[in-house]
Amino acid sequence: MTNVALRPPSADALPAAVTASAALYLRVSTGRQAESDLSIPDQRRQIEGYCQSRGWEVAAEFVEPGNTATDDRRPAFQAMIDAAMVKPPAFTVIAVHSFSRFFRDQFQFEFYVRKLAKNGVKLVSITQDLGDDPMSVMMRQIMTLFDEYQSKENGKHTLRAMKENARQGFWNGARAPIGYRVIAAGERGAKIKKKLEIDPLQAETVRRIYRMALSGIDGSGPMGLKAIATWLNENMVRTRDGGRWGLGAVHQVLTRTTYIGQHRFNTRDHKTRTPKPESEHAIMEVPPIVSDTEFHAVQRSLRARSPKMAAPMAVGGPILLTGICFCACCGGAMTLRTGTSRVGREYRYYTCSTKARQGATGCPGITVPMDRLNKAVVDHLDARLLDPARLEAMMDQLLERREEWVDQRRAHVEDLERRATEAEAKLIRLFDAIENGVIDSGDSSLKDRIAELSTIRDQARGDAERAVSHISKIGPAITPETLRHFATAMRRRLRNDDGSFARDQVRAVAQRVEVVSKGEVRIRGLRSELLRTLTAASGVEAAVLGVRSFEPKWRTRQDSNL
Repeated sequence: MTNVALRPPSADALPAAVTASAALYLRVSTGRQAESDLSIPDQRRQIEGYCQSRGWEVAAEFVEPGNTATDDRRPAFQAMIDAAMVKPPAFTVIAVHSFSRFFRDQFQFEFYVRKLAKNGVKLVSITQDLGDDPMSVMMRQIMTLFDEYQSKENGKHTLRAMKENARQGFWNGARAPIGYRVIAAGERGAKIKKKLEIDPLQAETVRRIYRMALSGIDGSGPMGLKAIATWLNENMVRTRDGGRWGLGAVHQVLTRTTYIGQHRFNTRDHKTRTPKPESEHAIMEVPPIVSDTEFHAVQRSLRARSPKMAAPMAVGGPILLTGICFCACCGGAMTLRTGTSRVGREYRYYTCSTKARQGATGCPGITVPMDRLNKAVVDHLDARLLDPARLEAMMDQLLERREEWVDQRRAHVEDLERRATEAEAKLIRLFDAIENGVIDSGDSSLKDRIAELSTIRDQARGDAERAVSHISKIGPAITPETLRHFATAMRRRLRNDDGSFARDQVRAVAQRVEVVSKGEVRIRGLRSELLRTLTAASGVEAAVLGVRSFEPKWRTRQDSNL
């Protein structure tokens, strides 16, 4: 809040007797100080007394409640400077309680003092009365330099206390991330400590965004940020404020570690917004909304789909190992090279890109026939991936996770249904009160309250119905017989003539293929990725583990691929 008041001259004042007109600048640093209503009235009283003792007329008053003086982004301050820079100026003196009220940055302090002086306006501190001689100027500069130092020291100690507060699990203020709400957690002295708890209604929206990022709608495959935002808006799933979703809001939900129980405080500089190193972050423990498995699967998917990490050709192209095949000698990518025999037959090879660009001096390089390497990789994955005994062991882990997931979702459904019931009961009581004449039906706030409760009820019911439907899609029990059928079908699909399924399967299982020599290849992959691939293909609900898509689609705009 900013208050600016221009005071008209008193009717009995004689212009000839007024030696100067003054503007009062009153400031406190925080809203809490402004609410106490002590400092600003005291500043006003002292400055008015000072002006009266010198015969100055108070022409204007500029009040800045709750703004720091470390920069000039202050509405009342800017209004005062604008008034002082007109010709002739509205006043010739700016009176402050101390120089620190005007600025706590020595460079900007001197800049504005000299700017004002050029238009005939002087800055005066009633508690640091200095002249215009060189000694006074030097003393003023020393004072303002010390004010700047003191401000930075106070900020350092305040930040240290806030970081420790976060480490102890308490909320430092500001708005809670979507999916959470702030609750009082106790008192320490005069301060009320606060924590975050899960908001069941909004938490379901967060979980839905993660499911869409991992498996899409009804297993259609992972969705990008733009597709998720579009679906949410088209299906009337609104933000916490009832607004529409954008790419930034969806990206923040998908990348924030808060949702796995680790809220990060002090991640950016509050002025420049530049990221701070992780060593300066403070981790606040909060209740998780999604599992670590889901979160890290989303991060891998975002990185894999980002144009900064892989070109569109590497994600959507027809070559089986493009983007994941590397030379073990130099680490360079193995790219496609072609050649033609004397009889016109075309041959295709994977060749070290470093050798292709720089010659043998850059890397001894390896060249492997494409068909031979493709067959070797697929055969190896076939033998390792589709062994029924190994699949059975993996599916045992899956079923355990599935049961755990179902229990969590059922508990969440109960929370949503309870919230819908509470909102319905409040609506009924409200309507009864209107019928009985207890509440005036013309009350302007009544309509907003009814709309708010109706929205909470309808959204909670809708989220509960979708969650129940999601649970019902869990696949049937997996037996050794179904695993054998699955392995047989997968082997057939793995060797489709167009190679499309083989390519996506390799990408889902192997993150890196290293060619050591013409007879040795290393295949690197994550067990969790393999399990997700098996889950998707077996018909078991993919959202339990976050399955990657078998059909990555690239678009021309970058924001569609993130």
